[in-house]
Amino acid sequence: MIRQGGDAGALMGIPVSVKDIYAVPGLPTYAGSSRRLPQQWEQPGPMIAALLAQLPSVMGKTHSVEFAFGGLGTNAHWGAPRNPWDREAHRTPGGSSAGAGVSLIGGTASLALGTDTAGSVRVPAAMTGVAGLKTTVGRWSTNQIVPLSSTLDTPGLLAHRVDDLAFAFDALDGALTRHGTRVPAPPALADLTFGVPGAFFWDDCSPGVAEAVEAAIRQLEAAGARLITFDLPHTDEVFTLFQQGGLAAAELAAFLKTELPEMIEALDPNVAARVKAADDMPAWEYVRRRAVIDKLTSAAATRLSDVDAMLTPTVALTPPTLESLLPEGAYARANMHALRNTVIANFMGLCGLTMPVGKDSAGMPVGLQVLSGPWQDARLLAIGQAIEEQLGTGITLLGEPPAP
Repeated sequence: MIRQGGDAGALMGIPVSVKDIYAVPGLPTYAGSSRRLPQQWEQPGPMIAALLAQLPSVMGKTHSVEFAFGGLGTNAHWGAPRNPWDREAHRTPGGSSAGAGVSLIGGTASLALGTDTAGSVRVPAAMTGVAGLKTTVGRWSTNQIVPLSSTLDTPGLLAHRVDDLAFAFDALDGALTRHGTRVPAPPALADLTFGVPGAFFWDDCSPGVAEAVEAAIRQLEAAGARLITFDLPHTDEVFTLFQQGGLAAAELAAFLKTELPEMIEALDPNVAARVKAADDMPAWEYVRRRAVIDKLTSAAATRLSDVDAMLTPTVALTPPTLESLLPEGAYARANMHALRNTVIANFMGLCGLTMPVGKDSAGMPVGLQVLSGPWQDARLLAIGQAIEEQLGTGITLLGEPPAP
């Protein structure tokens, strides 16, 4: 078509995978559940319309945790995609965009669409050794994306490199926002001030995770970046609220009971338990939690204005084996551990980026999380490009995954 003078846009012909909670014409939507959703969930919303207008090669739908409610990538109905970095043990690929990173590493796609409500783009990106972007909530429409949390859901992108994320962001943002913002030129590291928290994000890291991230941060400092000790207020309060169920359990329960009540009996047990727990939440508690999140968002935006970005480990936990999740309570503990560092951005209204920076002691990828204030998505990507120019991409840092 290009030879004939046609050019539909920057994403024309690029192989793209789409998480199975997006409505895509001609493709069934299951949202990770056991049953096909009604026909209305095959009518595109703004995100997919903006993508399809550029004539990419849509390779298909990727695995999702059922209704996107989980951070490890497991699914009782469809199974868990195998993390490609361990050919001996079946390790989780991260979730809830469970197949997104796998589609990139496996060569099926060059760009993957996911969603992020508590870390569901950044966790699988970190666990599979690719880059991932969580956009600011409200920047890109979630219409015709099966909702987990109407308050916190955000569309996001995964790709091999931050450069690729920036390219895709530029291609989509203009169609999805009133005044599309292009990613600026990467700044010099010497012109950047990074905040590095002294605690919380570093607690209980699996062997080798903190070490890989610390080494990357020191490399940025050696290249001229300024580092300051920087703690976000109320991070412990955020995590406590998340452990109590946050907003997602109540908002997913409301969606299922009003839109898809027939699906509830067949839910994955790990999802069903949390949906059922929402029955015990009084209305005043839901309203209180919404107010707390508004307060936290305002405080975080003010605090982050003091730095260009905050740097942390993306995921403190090495991808667990499926076998390790079988004992009673093991899944819940690992799921909380995997999402602990990423959920802070969701509950505080931030935009976030992850990129691979090395491997942990188990030989699994480790991600560096870069967080900025709300609506700073384009500049965050430029900062990520500057970091990537110094540290290298996943391909150069991690090498190729083991052969099948």
